Amino acid sequence: MTNSTNNKMIMNENKLNKILLITGGAGFIGSNLIRYFLNKYPDYKIINFDKLTYAGNLNNLKEIETDPNYVFVKGDVANSQDVKNVFEEFNPDFVVNCAAESHVDRSITDPDIFLQSNILGTQIMLDFACENDAENFVQVSTDEVYGAKFKNFSADENSSLKPNNPYAASKAAADLLVRAAHQTHGQKVNVVRSCNNYGPFQFPEKLIPLMILNALTDVDLPVYGAGKQRREWIHVEDHCRAIDLVLHRGKSGEIYNAGTGNERINLKLVEYIVKQFPGSQSQIKFVADRLGHDFSYAMKSTKIHQELGWQPVKQFEAGLDETIEWYKMHRDWIEAIKSGEYLQYYDKIYKSRLTE
Repeated sequence: MTNSTNNKMIMNENKLNKILLITGGAGFIGSNLIRYFLNKYPDYKIINFDKLTYAGNLNNLKEIETDPNYVFVKGDVANSQDVKNVFEEFNPDFVVNCAAESHVDRSITDPDIFLQSNILGTQIMLDFACENDAENFVQVSTDEVYGAKFKNFSADENSSLKPNNPYAASKAAADLLVRAAHQTHGQKVNVVRSCNNYGPFQFPEKLIPLMILNALTDVDLPVYGAGKQRREWIHVEDHCRAIDLVLHRGKSGEIYNAGTGNERINLKLVEYIVKQFPGSQSQIKFVADRLGHDFSYAMKSTKIHQELGWQPVKQFEAGLDETIEWYKMHRDWIEAIKSGEYLQYYDKIYKSRLTE
């Protein structure tokens, strides 16, 4: 028996609470997950481990920053010393790895940071979780690892991985590292692959918050190509519920898809959002398409339904209306994130397209 195992056993005998380490906890999914766990598990101590990149925003968690069961630690998953320090200080029982560079456009223009955070960072987290005998390690992944939908085929958890952009490729590589940790070391791990998330606190580089923000400020809404791409949407609260079930009840080594069937054509979605504002459809501007843009994704979620009893509960239009209202009511949050870095990125990705 290793020293870390002995230490874990001793600590578990002397504590009632579980310690949950969430990486990327200042981001969109991570911050929603922290609030979800604090609310559902008042005996858990939640450690938010985040590098605070452009999309990491501690204002996402302002209302719980003084909660005695919440701790923020600044650190980088791709830095071994940072990760070692947080494991040595807190010895977490559970790890949920939300930390990732996640925007496809950024991965096309700057793929190196995706390799660092998404691949190297995942391996370092796995190494320390294994060394410290974590009870479970959940990797938060994406349906994009399966590649674009082909005819009427929907991917299940055993389908081949066929990523078509650097972001998806980095997430597929990370998923395979998680699998290797289980197969090689018997490490207790799971992967959750969800469809596109939406909800409050989402950084406005993704489709829904970008369209809401631009509609709020009465500027053009850039839509790629003809806007005919299709995406499946899951409210972030439903995704949090899926992660919770997999963390506590998932079979070790297994992958679980979390989809909803809420598929919408991008243009129809943007038109719906515009109708919620004083502006008009003329604000919608079609711009040059993204390189290698996947038309749609499709995956089956039968496994998580049957094995864990998970079902999405948020109806899409209701959830979207709530999200639009949240952004309307949180103009201060929007203004705080519209920094020089965000504006530079927006100009880089969209301005040239809008003026073509």
